[in-house]
Amino acid sequence: MSAIELNLGEDHRARLLEGLAVSIREKGLTGTQITDIVGHAKASRRTFYQCFPDKDACFLELAERLRNALLEVVEAAVDPDASWERQVEQAVDAYLGLLAADPKMAIAFSSELPTLGARWMAIRTEGIERFAELVVRLSGSPSMQAGGVEPLSMEKAVMIVAGIDGMVVRAVHRDESILELAAPAKAVVKGAFGGR
Repeated sequence: MSAIELNLGEDHRARLLEGLAVSIREKGLTGTQITDIVGHAKASRRTFYQCFPDKDACFLELAERLRNALLEVVEAAVDPDASWERQVEQAVDAYLGLLAADPKMAIAFSSELPTLGARWMAIRTEGIERFAELVVRLSGSPSMQAGGVEPLSMEKAVMIVAGIDGMVVRAVHRDESILELAAPAKAVVKGAFGGR
């Protein structure tokens, strides 16, 4: 599976975000300077500062856009006509596969994004909420209900999503394979879905 394609368009802001993504993949967020971003974007520093007050603001917007793209990819990967067990496998495989395909970005989000304090926490909380909403929506689909799955509460979905997020952060910090998390993640989600 390849890294998430953002399809940002051609405007200055989009090019700068893509420039940041390229630089993160080359040298990490900490090693990235504004000159790296504008160099990859083929833009000027003046243009950068017209779009973003600083590198952190650019990174936060990139994080939001990547999260939204990841949500779309995961939802699209789930075949609504498949068994509920297969749907769980498809969602987990899509999520972990995309993170594993872009390890430099996964490291930036797990290790460097938290240094942004309250702004990071807001993005992380919103991301968990958005993925939990997807889990609730999937658990309430007709095929899930036909398989005996009871729709999950938002609270239970948040616990599942936050738990998988914590597993990913742990794996990244230990330099372990994100894909190795697939089996335990699937087991936890299937256990929560239960089925009759």
